[in-house]
Amino acid sequence: MEKVTVVILAKNNAATIEKTLQSVATFDEVLVCDTGSTDATCDIVEKFPNTRLVKKPLTNLGKTRNEVASEAKNDWILSLDSDEELSPELLTELSQLCLSPDTVYSIPFKNFYRGQWIKGCGWYPDHHLRLYNRKKTAFSPFALHEKIEATKVQKLHHHIHHYSYASAKDFLIKMERYSELFAKQNAGKKSSLPKALRHGAWAFCKSYLIKRGFLDGHAGYIISAYNGQTAYYKYLKLAEKQCS
Repeated sequence: MEKVTVVILAKNNAATIEKTLQSVATFDEVLVCDTGSTDATCDIVEKFPNTRLVKKPLTNLGKTRNEVASEAKNDWILSLDSDEELSPELLTELSQLCLSPDTVYSIPFKNFYRGQWIKGCGWYPDHHLRLYNRKKTAFSPFALHEKIEATKVQKLHHHIHHYSYASAKDFLIKMERYSELFAKQNAGKKSSLPKALRHGAWAFCKSYLIKRGFLDGHAGYIISAYNGQTAYYKYLKLAEKQCS
């Protein structure tokens, strides 16, 4: 396999980033971009010999990911977040890949809530474009739902493990962030309180019933409620911005 640089964005991820870095310890280069941590994140990063720490303000996710990738010594980039880990099976699969510059590689995710692998709520199956050649493509410059631009995609078989939510507090933090970014990114669109209520109710029903969140028990209900409330506040904030 050609040499790959792992690019990781981090902010106050001391609880998860050590396992992330352990999972990519065999890579040629790891760039961690810290966007303003006030905990021990940077101290943990500096323990790993294959890792280089850079510090940048978070302008928007897509733009920042591209800026960090431009500093890599390799053209192949594997993009991760600091609460994600490569499974041993995925490491083996990556080591056996014959990379094609025109191809972007999609990796399946296993998403966890408080240690439980969530199979409903739209959380599985879940694929993300993460491995690409920076000379051929890059992330779209969006603040929310940024993704790698791709015309040719190859799906891999083994997983990244994603530990995004450890408690209800994590849901509240991300709900505030996502709803605010959504309102800014969609400032030209119309919204209203009835529209916010409709989107919230539909997002809950879709997650809990159609996407079978009920099969994940207590966790499935919590996640579905979070999906509904996030949708509600996204459109409510958008409506408020139109009135301001």
